[in-house]
Amino acid sequence: MSTRRLRSEDYNDYSSTDVTPEGSPPGGMNGFAHPESYQRFGETNGTTWYQTLIHLLKGNIGTGLLGLPLAVKNAGVLLGPLSLLVMGIVAVHCMGILVKCAHHFCHRFQKQFVDYGGAVMYGLESTPSAWLRTHAIWGRRVVGLFLIITQLGFCCVYFVFLADNLKQVISAANGTTNDCTSNRTVAMTPTMDSRLYMLSLLPFVVLLTFIQNLKVLSVFSMLANLAMLVSLIVIYQYIVRDIPDPSDLPLAAAWKTYPLFFGTAIFAFEGIGVVLPLENKMKNPRQFPVILYVGMTIVTILYISLSVLGYLRFGANIQASITLNLPNCWLYQAVKLLFSFGIFFTYAVQFYVPAEIVIPPLVARVSERWGWLVNLLLRVALVGVTCVLAILIPRLDIVISLVGSVSSSALALIFPPLLEIATYYAEGMHPLVIAKDVAISLFGFVGFVVGTYEALGALAAPAAAVVNTTSVMV
Repeated sequence: MSTRRLRSEDYNDYSSTDVTPEGSPPGGMNGFAHPESYQRFGETNGTTWYQTLIHLLKGNIGTGLLGLPLAVKNAGVLLGPLSLLVMGIVAVHCMGILVKCAHHFCHRFQKQFVDYGGAVMYGLESTPSAWLRTHAIWGRRVVGLFLIITQLGFCCVYFVFLADNLKQVISAANGTTNDCTSNRTVAMTPTMDSRLYMLSLLPFVVLLTFIQNLKVLSVFSMLANLAMLVSLIVIYQYIVRDIPDPSDLPLAAAWKTYPLFFGTAIFAFEGIGVVLPLENKMKNPRQFPVILYVGMTIVTILYISLSVLGYLRFGANIQASITLNLPNCWLYQAVKLLFSFGIFFTYAVQFYVPAEIVIPPLVARVSERWGWLVNLLLRVALVGVTCVLAILIPRLDIVISLVGSVSSSALALIFPPLLEIATYYAEGMHPLVIAKDVAISLFGFVGFVVGTYEALGALAAPAAAVVNTTSVMV
């Protein structure tokens, strides 16, 4: 595979396409009227609408979903789902803002594609401030840094999730039967540390990331979505049965744990980093707004229902991933393995974004002869970094909250509203729109600061509960 092919097919620089699409309307800022007045051209061999929907669902439905019942515990049985609904609406609104601003600059500069970093850079160039215009390139660099941190953070969480679930399945293998009663005691067989499971998974994850084409990945995404759908159906049918009296559960939890809810919740809406890459790879990008809102509506409904039902079913005993609360019988062990299968392939979708940012500039520095080797070595190195970080912080709930607070809040809540102000302020904005954007950014910033502080504090403290390694009530 040549370097030229990598650059033209797999590593399009979406923010620097200088060729005007044939048939596009005349450019210039004054020509911008409505998004539909600008004909966006996709790739001839790009993804179809249903392939894009599959990738969008795959990019949002992951370990964050399974950690939401614990997040509701940290917020309260009433405050939790209400907050989750509000955060979902705001997060999806910010995704729409990002797409709208990217379309604006596509039309203004007659570019076929603009990525997240490019949109922020062009937004800063559009502001009245001379200092911001001079330093606009830093907008691209900051967004790129947060995208790398966020997406690689997701990948770290996937390593921890896979290791925890595989360890539980293997340690209970000798005592696994067809008896799925919830009060059966299972003798757990001593097994290797979860960090060794992460190392065992490393070669397989590396091989997976060698797949660099979204159309090929869509096949694996479809299989992963199917596996996760079956798993979720089985999980739902278990948690809706024998729900205990919820009167003892607090409507609103202590304020100190709410920042942990924020981090986990914003982590769950983890798809903003893949929004523009998915649109840019579509055969017909004009279909993307409908796909975005339909897909994210499905995701939000799924989040709220599973988080509430899971917390109601397990109460104070809810674990970092709801799969760890399932009985150790063959049916639910298969569910854990099926969901792990889905998360395994989700790694490749999330890894695609940082790979698009980090690898092309470095590959461009070497000759075409060595480009393919450098490309593969960089992929091995990036996957190795996520594995090492997961080994250093092997607590799933805290890692999810920390990644969500540190980087997801910036990309999903802070940057998009500020981008909208920078993009349209010079053209005139209603004061209510400006107030709305400022409020969303402030909300994201407060969550960023407080959530990060509480997650780091929880990480420094010892685990709240110690699991008995000889027997577990399931």
